[in-house]
Amino acid sequence: MKKSIIFTFFAAIILFLTAAKPFQAHDDPEQLKKVLINFFNGIETKDFAKLRMATTSDFMLYEDGSIWNTDSAFMNIKRHMPFTVKYEMKNIKINVDTQSGDVTYTNHADFVFAKGKESLDWVESATFRKINGVWKINFLQATIRK
Repeated sequence: MKKSIIFTFFAAIILFLTAAKPFQAHDDPEQLKKVLINFFNGIETKDFAKLRMATTSDFMLYEDGSIWNTDSAFMNIKRHMPFTVKYEMKNIKINVDTQSGDVTYTNHADFVFAKGKESLDWVESATFRKINGVWKINFLQATIRK
C-alpha cells in the first residue's frame, strides 16, 4: 500500500512537470498600445520629435507598396501640409514578452485637406522592440482595407 502511494505521488509530480508550460515573462500590453497611439498622435500633430521617440532608429513602414523610414514618412507628411487628420484604432490585439511585441489592429483616418476631405481604412500590424528599457515601434505595415 505504501509503495502504491509513493508511486502515485511520483507519477503525479512527473505528469505535472511534463504538462506544465515553461514560464514566459510578459510586459504590460498597454505600454505598446500607448507607443502606437503616440506614433499616430505625432502624425496628427505633425510632431517629428514624437515620431522619433516612438520609433527605433531602423524603423520601417510598409504602406501599400511604398517603403518609408521615419525621415521619409515625415517628409511625406510635410509634402501634404496643410491638413488635419484624426486616427481611430480598433480591434487591437497585442502580444508581448519582455523584449519584443506585436500588435494587429484596424485603423480609420479622417483627413481634411485644403481641397477636400478623405477617409481611409487600413488593416495594420506593428512590431516593437524594447530599447534601453523603452518600447519603440521598429516595423509597421498598413494595407488599405477592402
